[in-house]
Amino acid sequence: MSPSPPALRCRGLIKRYAEVTAVDGLDLEVRAGECFGMLGPNGAGKTTTVEIFEGLRIPDAGEVEVLGDWWRGDGYSLRTRLGIQLQETKFPEKLRVHEVVRLFRSLYPRGLSVDEVMDRVGLQGKANAQVRTLSGGQKQRLSLGCALAGDPELLFLDEPTTGLDPQSRRQTWDIVDELKGRGRTVLLTTHYMEEAERLCDRVAVVDHGKIIASGTPRDLISSLGAEHVIAFSIDGPGAASVDASTFLDLPSVEKVAREEGGWRLTVREVHRAVPALLAALAERDAAPTRLTTHHATLEDVFMELTGRTLRDD
Repeated sequence: MSPSPPALRCRGLIKRYAEVTAVDGLDLEVRAGECFGMLGPNGAGKTTTVEIFEGLRIPDAGEVEVLGDWWRGDGYSLRTRLGIQLQETKFPEKLRVHEVVRLFRSLYPRGLSVDEVMDRVGLQGKANAQVRTLSGGQKQRLSLGCALAGDPELLFLDEPTTGLDPQSRRQTWDIVDELKGRGRTVLLTTHYMEEAERLCDRVAVVDHGKIIASGTPRDLISSLGAEHVIAFSIDGPGAASVDASTFLDLPSVEKVAREEGGWRLTVREVHRAVPALLAALAERDAAPTRLTTHHATLEDVFMELTGRTLRDD
C-alpha cells in the first residue's frame, strides 16, 4: 500500500513585507492524521506561514499544497474541508452565541450540528448570551467552535489556548486528541511547551523565517544529551573568575551555556551535579544567588539552538 499523501506541503516558501523577510525559503511537510506544531518566538514567521496555507496570504515564491490541492479561484471546494482558528477573531457583539455558531455552520455543506459544536467547546450554558457578555476565554472557545463547525479534515489552530483557564485548555487538548483519533490533521502554533509536548506528534522550531530543527518532541529534547537543566546565577568575591571550564568536568554535566544573568547546565543526574556545582563555586569563593532545576523541555531546545527563549520578540 502506498503511503498517504501529506496533508500540507510547501517548498521554498518566501514571504516579504517591504524590507522584512517573514518566511525565508521554508520547506515543510505535515502528514495526514498527525498534530504538527510550529514553535518559535513572535516574529519568527509562524503565523505568516499558517496564513499562506490557509489561503489568506499569497506567497512571493515557493510551492504550496493543501490536502493534495492548491489555492486557485475562490478556493471554495478547499475551504469547505478546512477549519481555521485565528489568533484573534472578532464577532458581532450583539449576536447571541448560538447565532454565531449557526452562521459559521451555514458556510459548510456538511458538518456538526449547532448543539454538537456548543457541547464540544463547553458553551451550552451560554447559548443565548450575547457575544459582548463573554469573557476572553469564552470568546476563544467560541472561536474554536466556529472552526469545528464544518467537521474539518484539516484544522488550523493559531495560539488556540491563549487566555484560557486550565480546565478550558485541557478541554481544547481533548478536542485535538479526538480529531487525531478520527484521522484528522491539526496544524498548531503555540507558546506553551507543555501543550506542544502533550499534543504534537512532530514539531518544527522556526526562527527568522526558517526551520532550524524538526522532529518528535522526545527526539528534540533527547538531542540535548541529558534530561535535566540546572539554571543559576552567582555572586561573591570570586564570581568574576568563574567560566565554563569551572563546570565542564563536573559529574553528570553534558553541556554548559552562558545566559543573561547566569548559567545553564544540561545534566544527566541532578542529585550528583548539584553538590559538585556548589563545591566548585565554594572553592572559587562564589555562591549561587538563584538556583533552579527542571526536566528538559522544548524551551531548552530552542535556548540551545538560538540562545534566546521562545517568548523573546
